[in-house]
Amino acid sequence: MYEITHDTIDAAEVASKVNLPNHGASLAFIGTTREMTYGQRTVLLEYEAYIPMALKTMETIGEELDNQWPGTLCAITHRLGKVAIAEASVVIAVSSPHRAHCYEASRYAIERLKQIVPIWKKEIWEDGSEWKGSQTGPWNPLQTPQFE
Repeated sequence: MYEITHDTIDAAEVASKVNLPNHGASLAFIGTTREMTYGQRTVLLEYEAYIPMALKTMETIGEELDNQWPGTLCAITHRLGKVAIAEASVVIAVSSPHRAHCYEASRYAIERLKQIVPIWKKEIWEDGSEWKGSQTGPWNPLQTPQFE
C-alpha cells in the first residue's frame, strides 16, 4: 500500500490498490513537477528520503484516515531521484464507501504527507537550486473542522 520508488509511477496501478467492491468512491491525486512557480522556471525536481521512516509515516497517514473516516482505504507511492516537468512525484489513491469522505480523506492525505513524511526535494531552476523540507501550505488538516 505504501511504496517509495526511483521509477516512473503508474497512477492506475496505485489506484487499483484501493478499488473495493463496497466502495462507491475513489480518487487518485497525482502530484507533478510544475514548470513555473511564482514566476520562477523550474527545470527539474530531485527527491531524497529517509526511506524506513517515510514508509512508516505513510502507513501512519493511512491509519489516521481510517480513524477519521472509518472504512477509508489509502495507497501512497512517492518517487525519489530526478523528476522532470509534468512527471508524477507522488500518487495518493483513496477510496471509501461514499464520495464526501473520499474527497476529505484525499486532501488530508496529501497535506499530512507534506507535514510529516521525511522526504526532501531540491528545486532546480535555470539559475540555481534550493532544498526544501516540510511543504506545508495554508491548510492544516489537523485544525480543519470535519464535515458530517
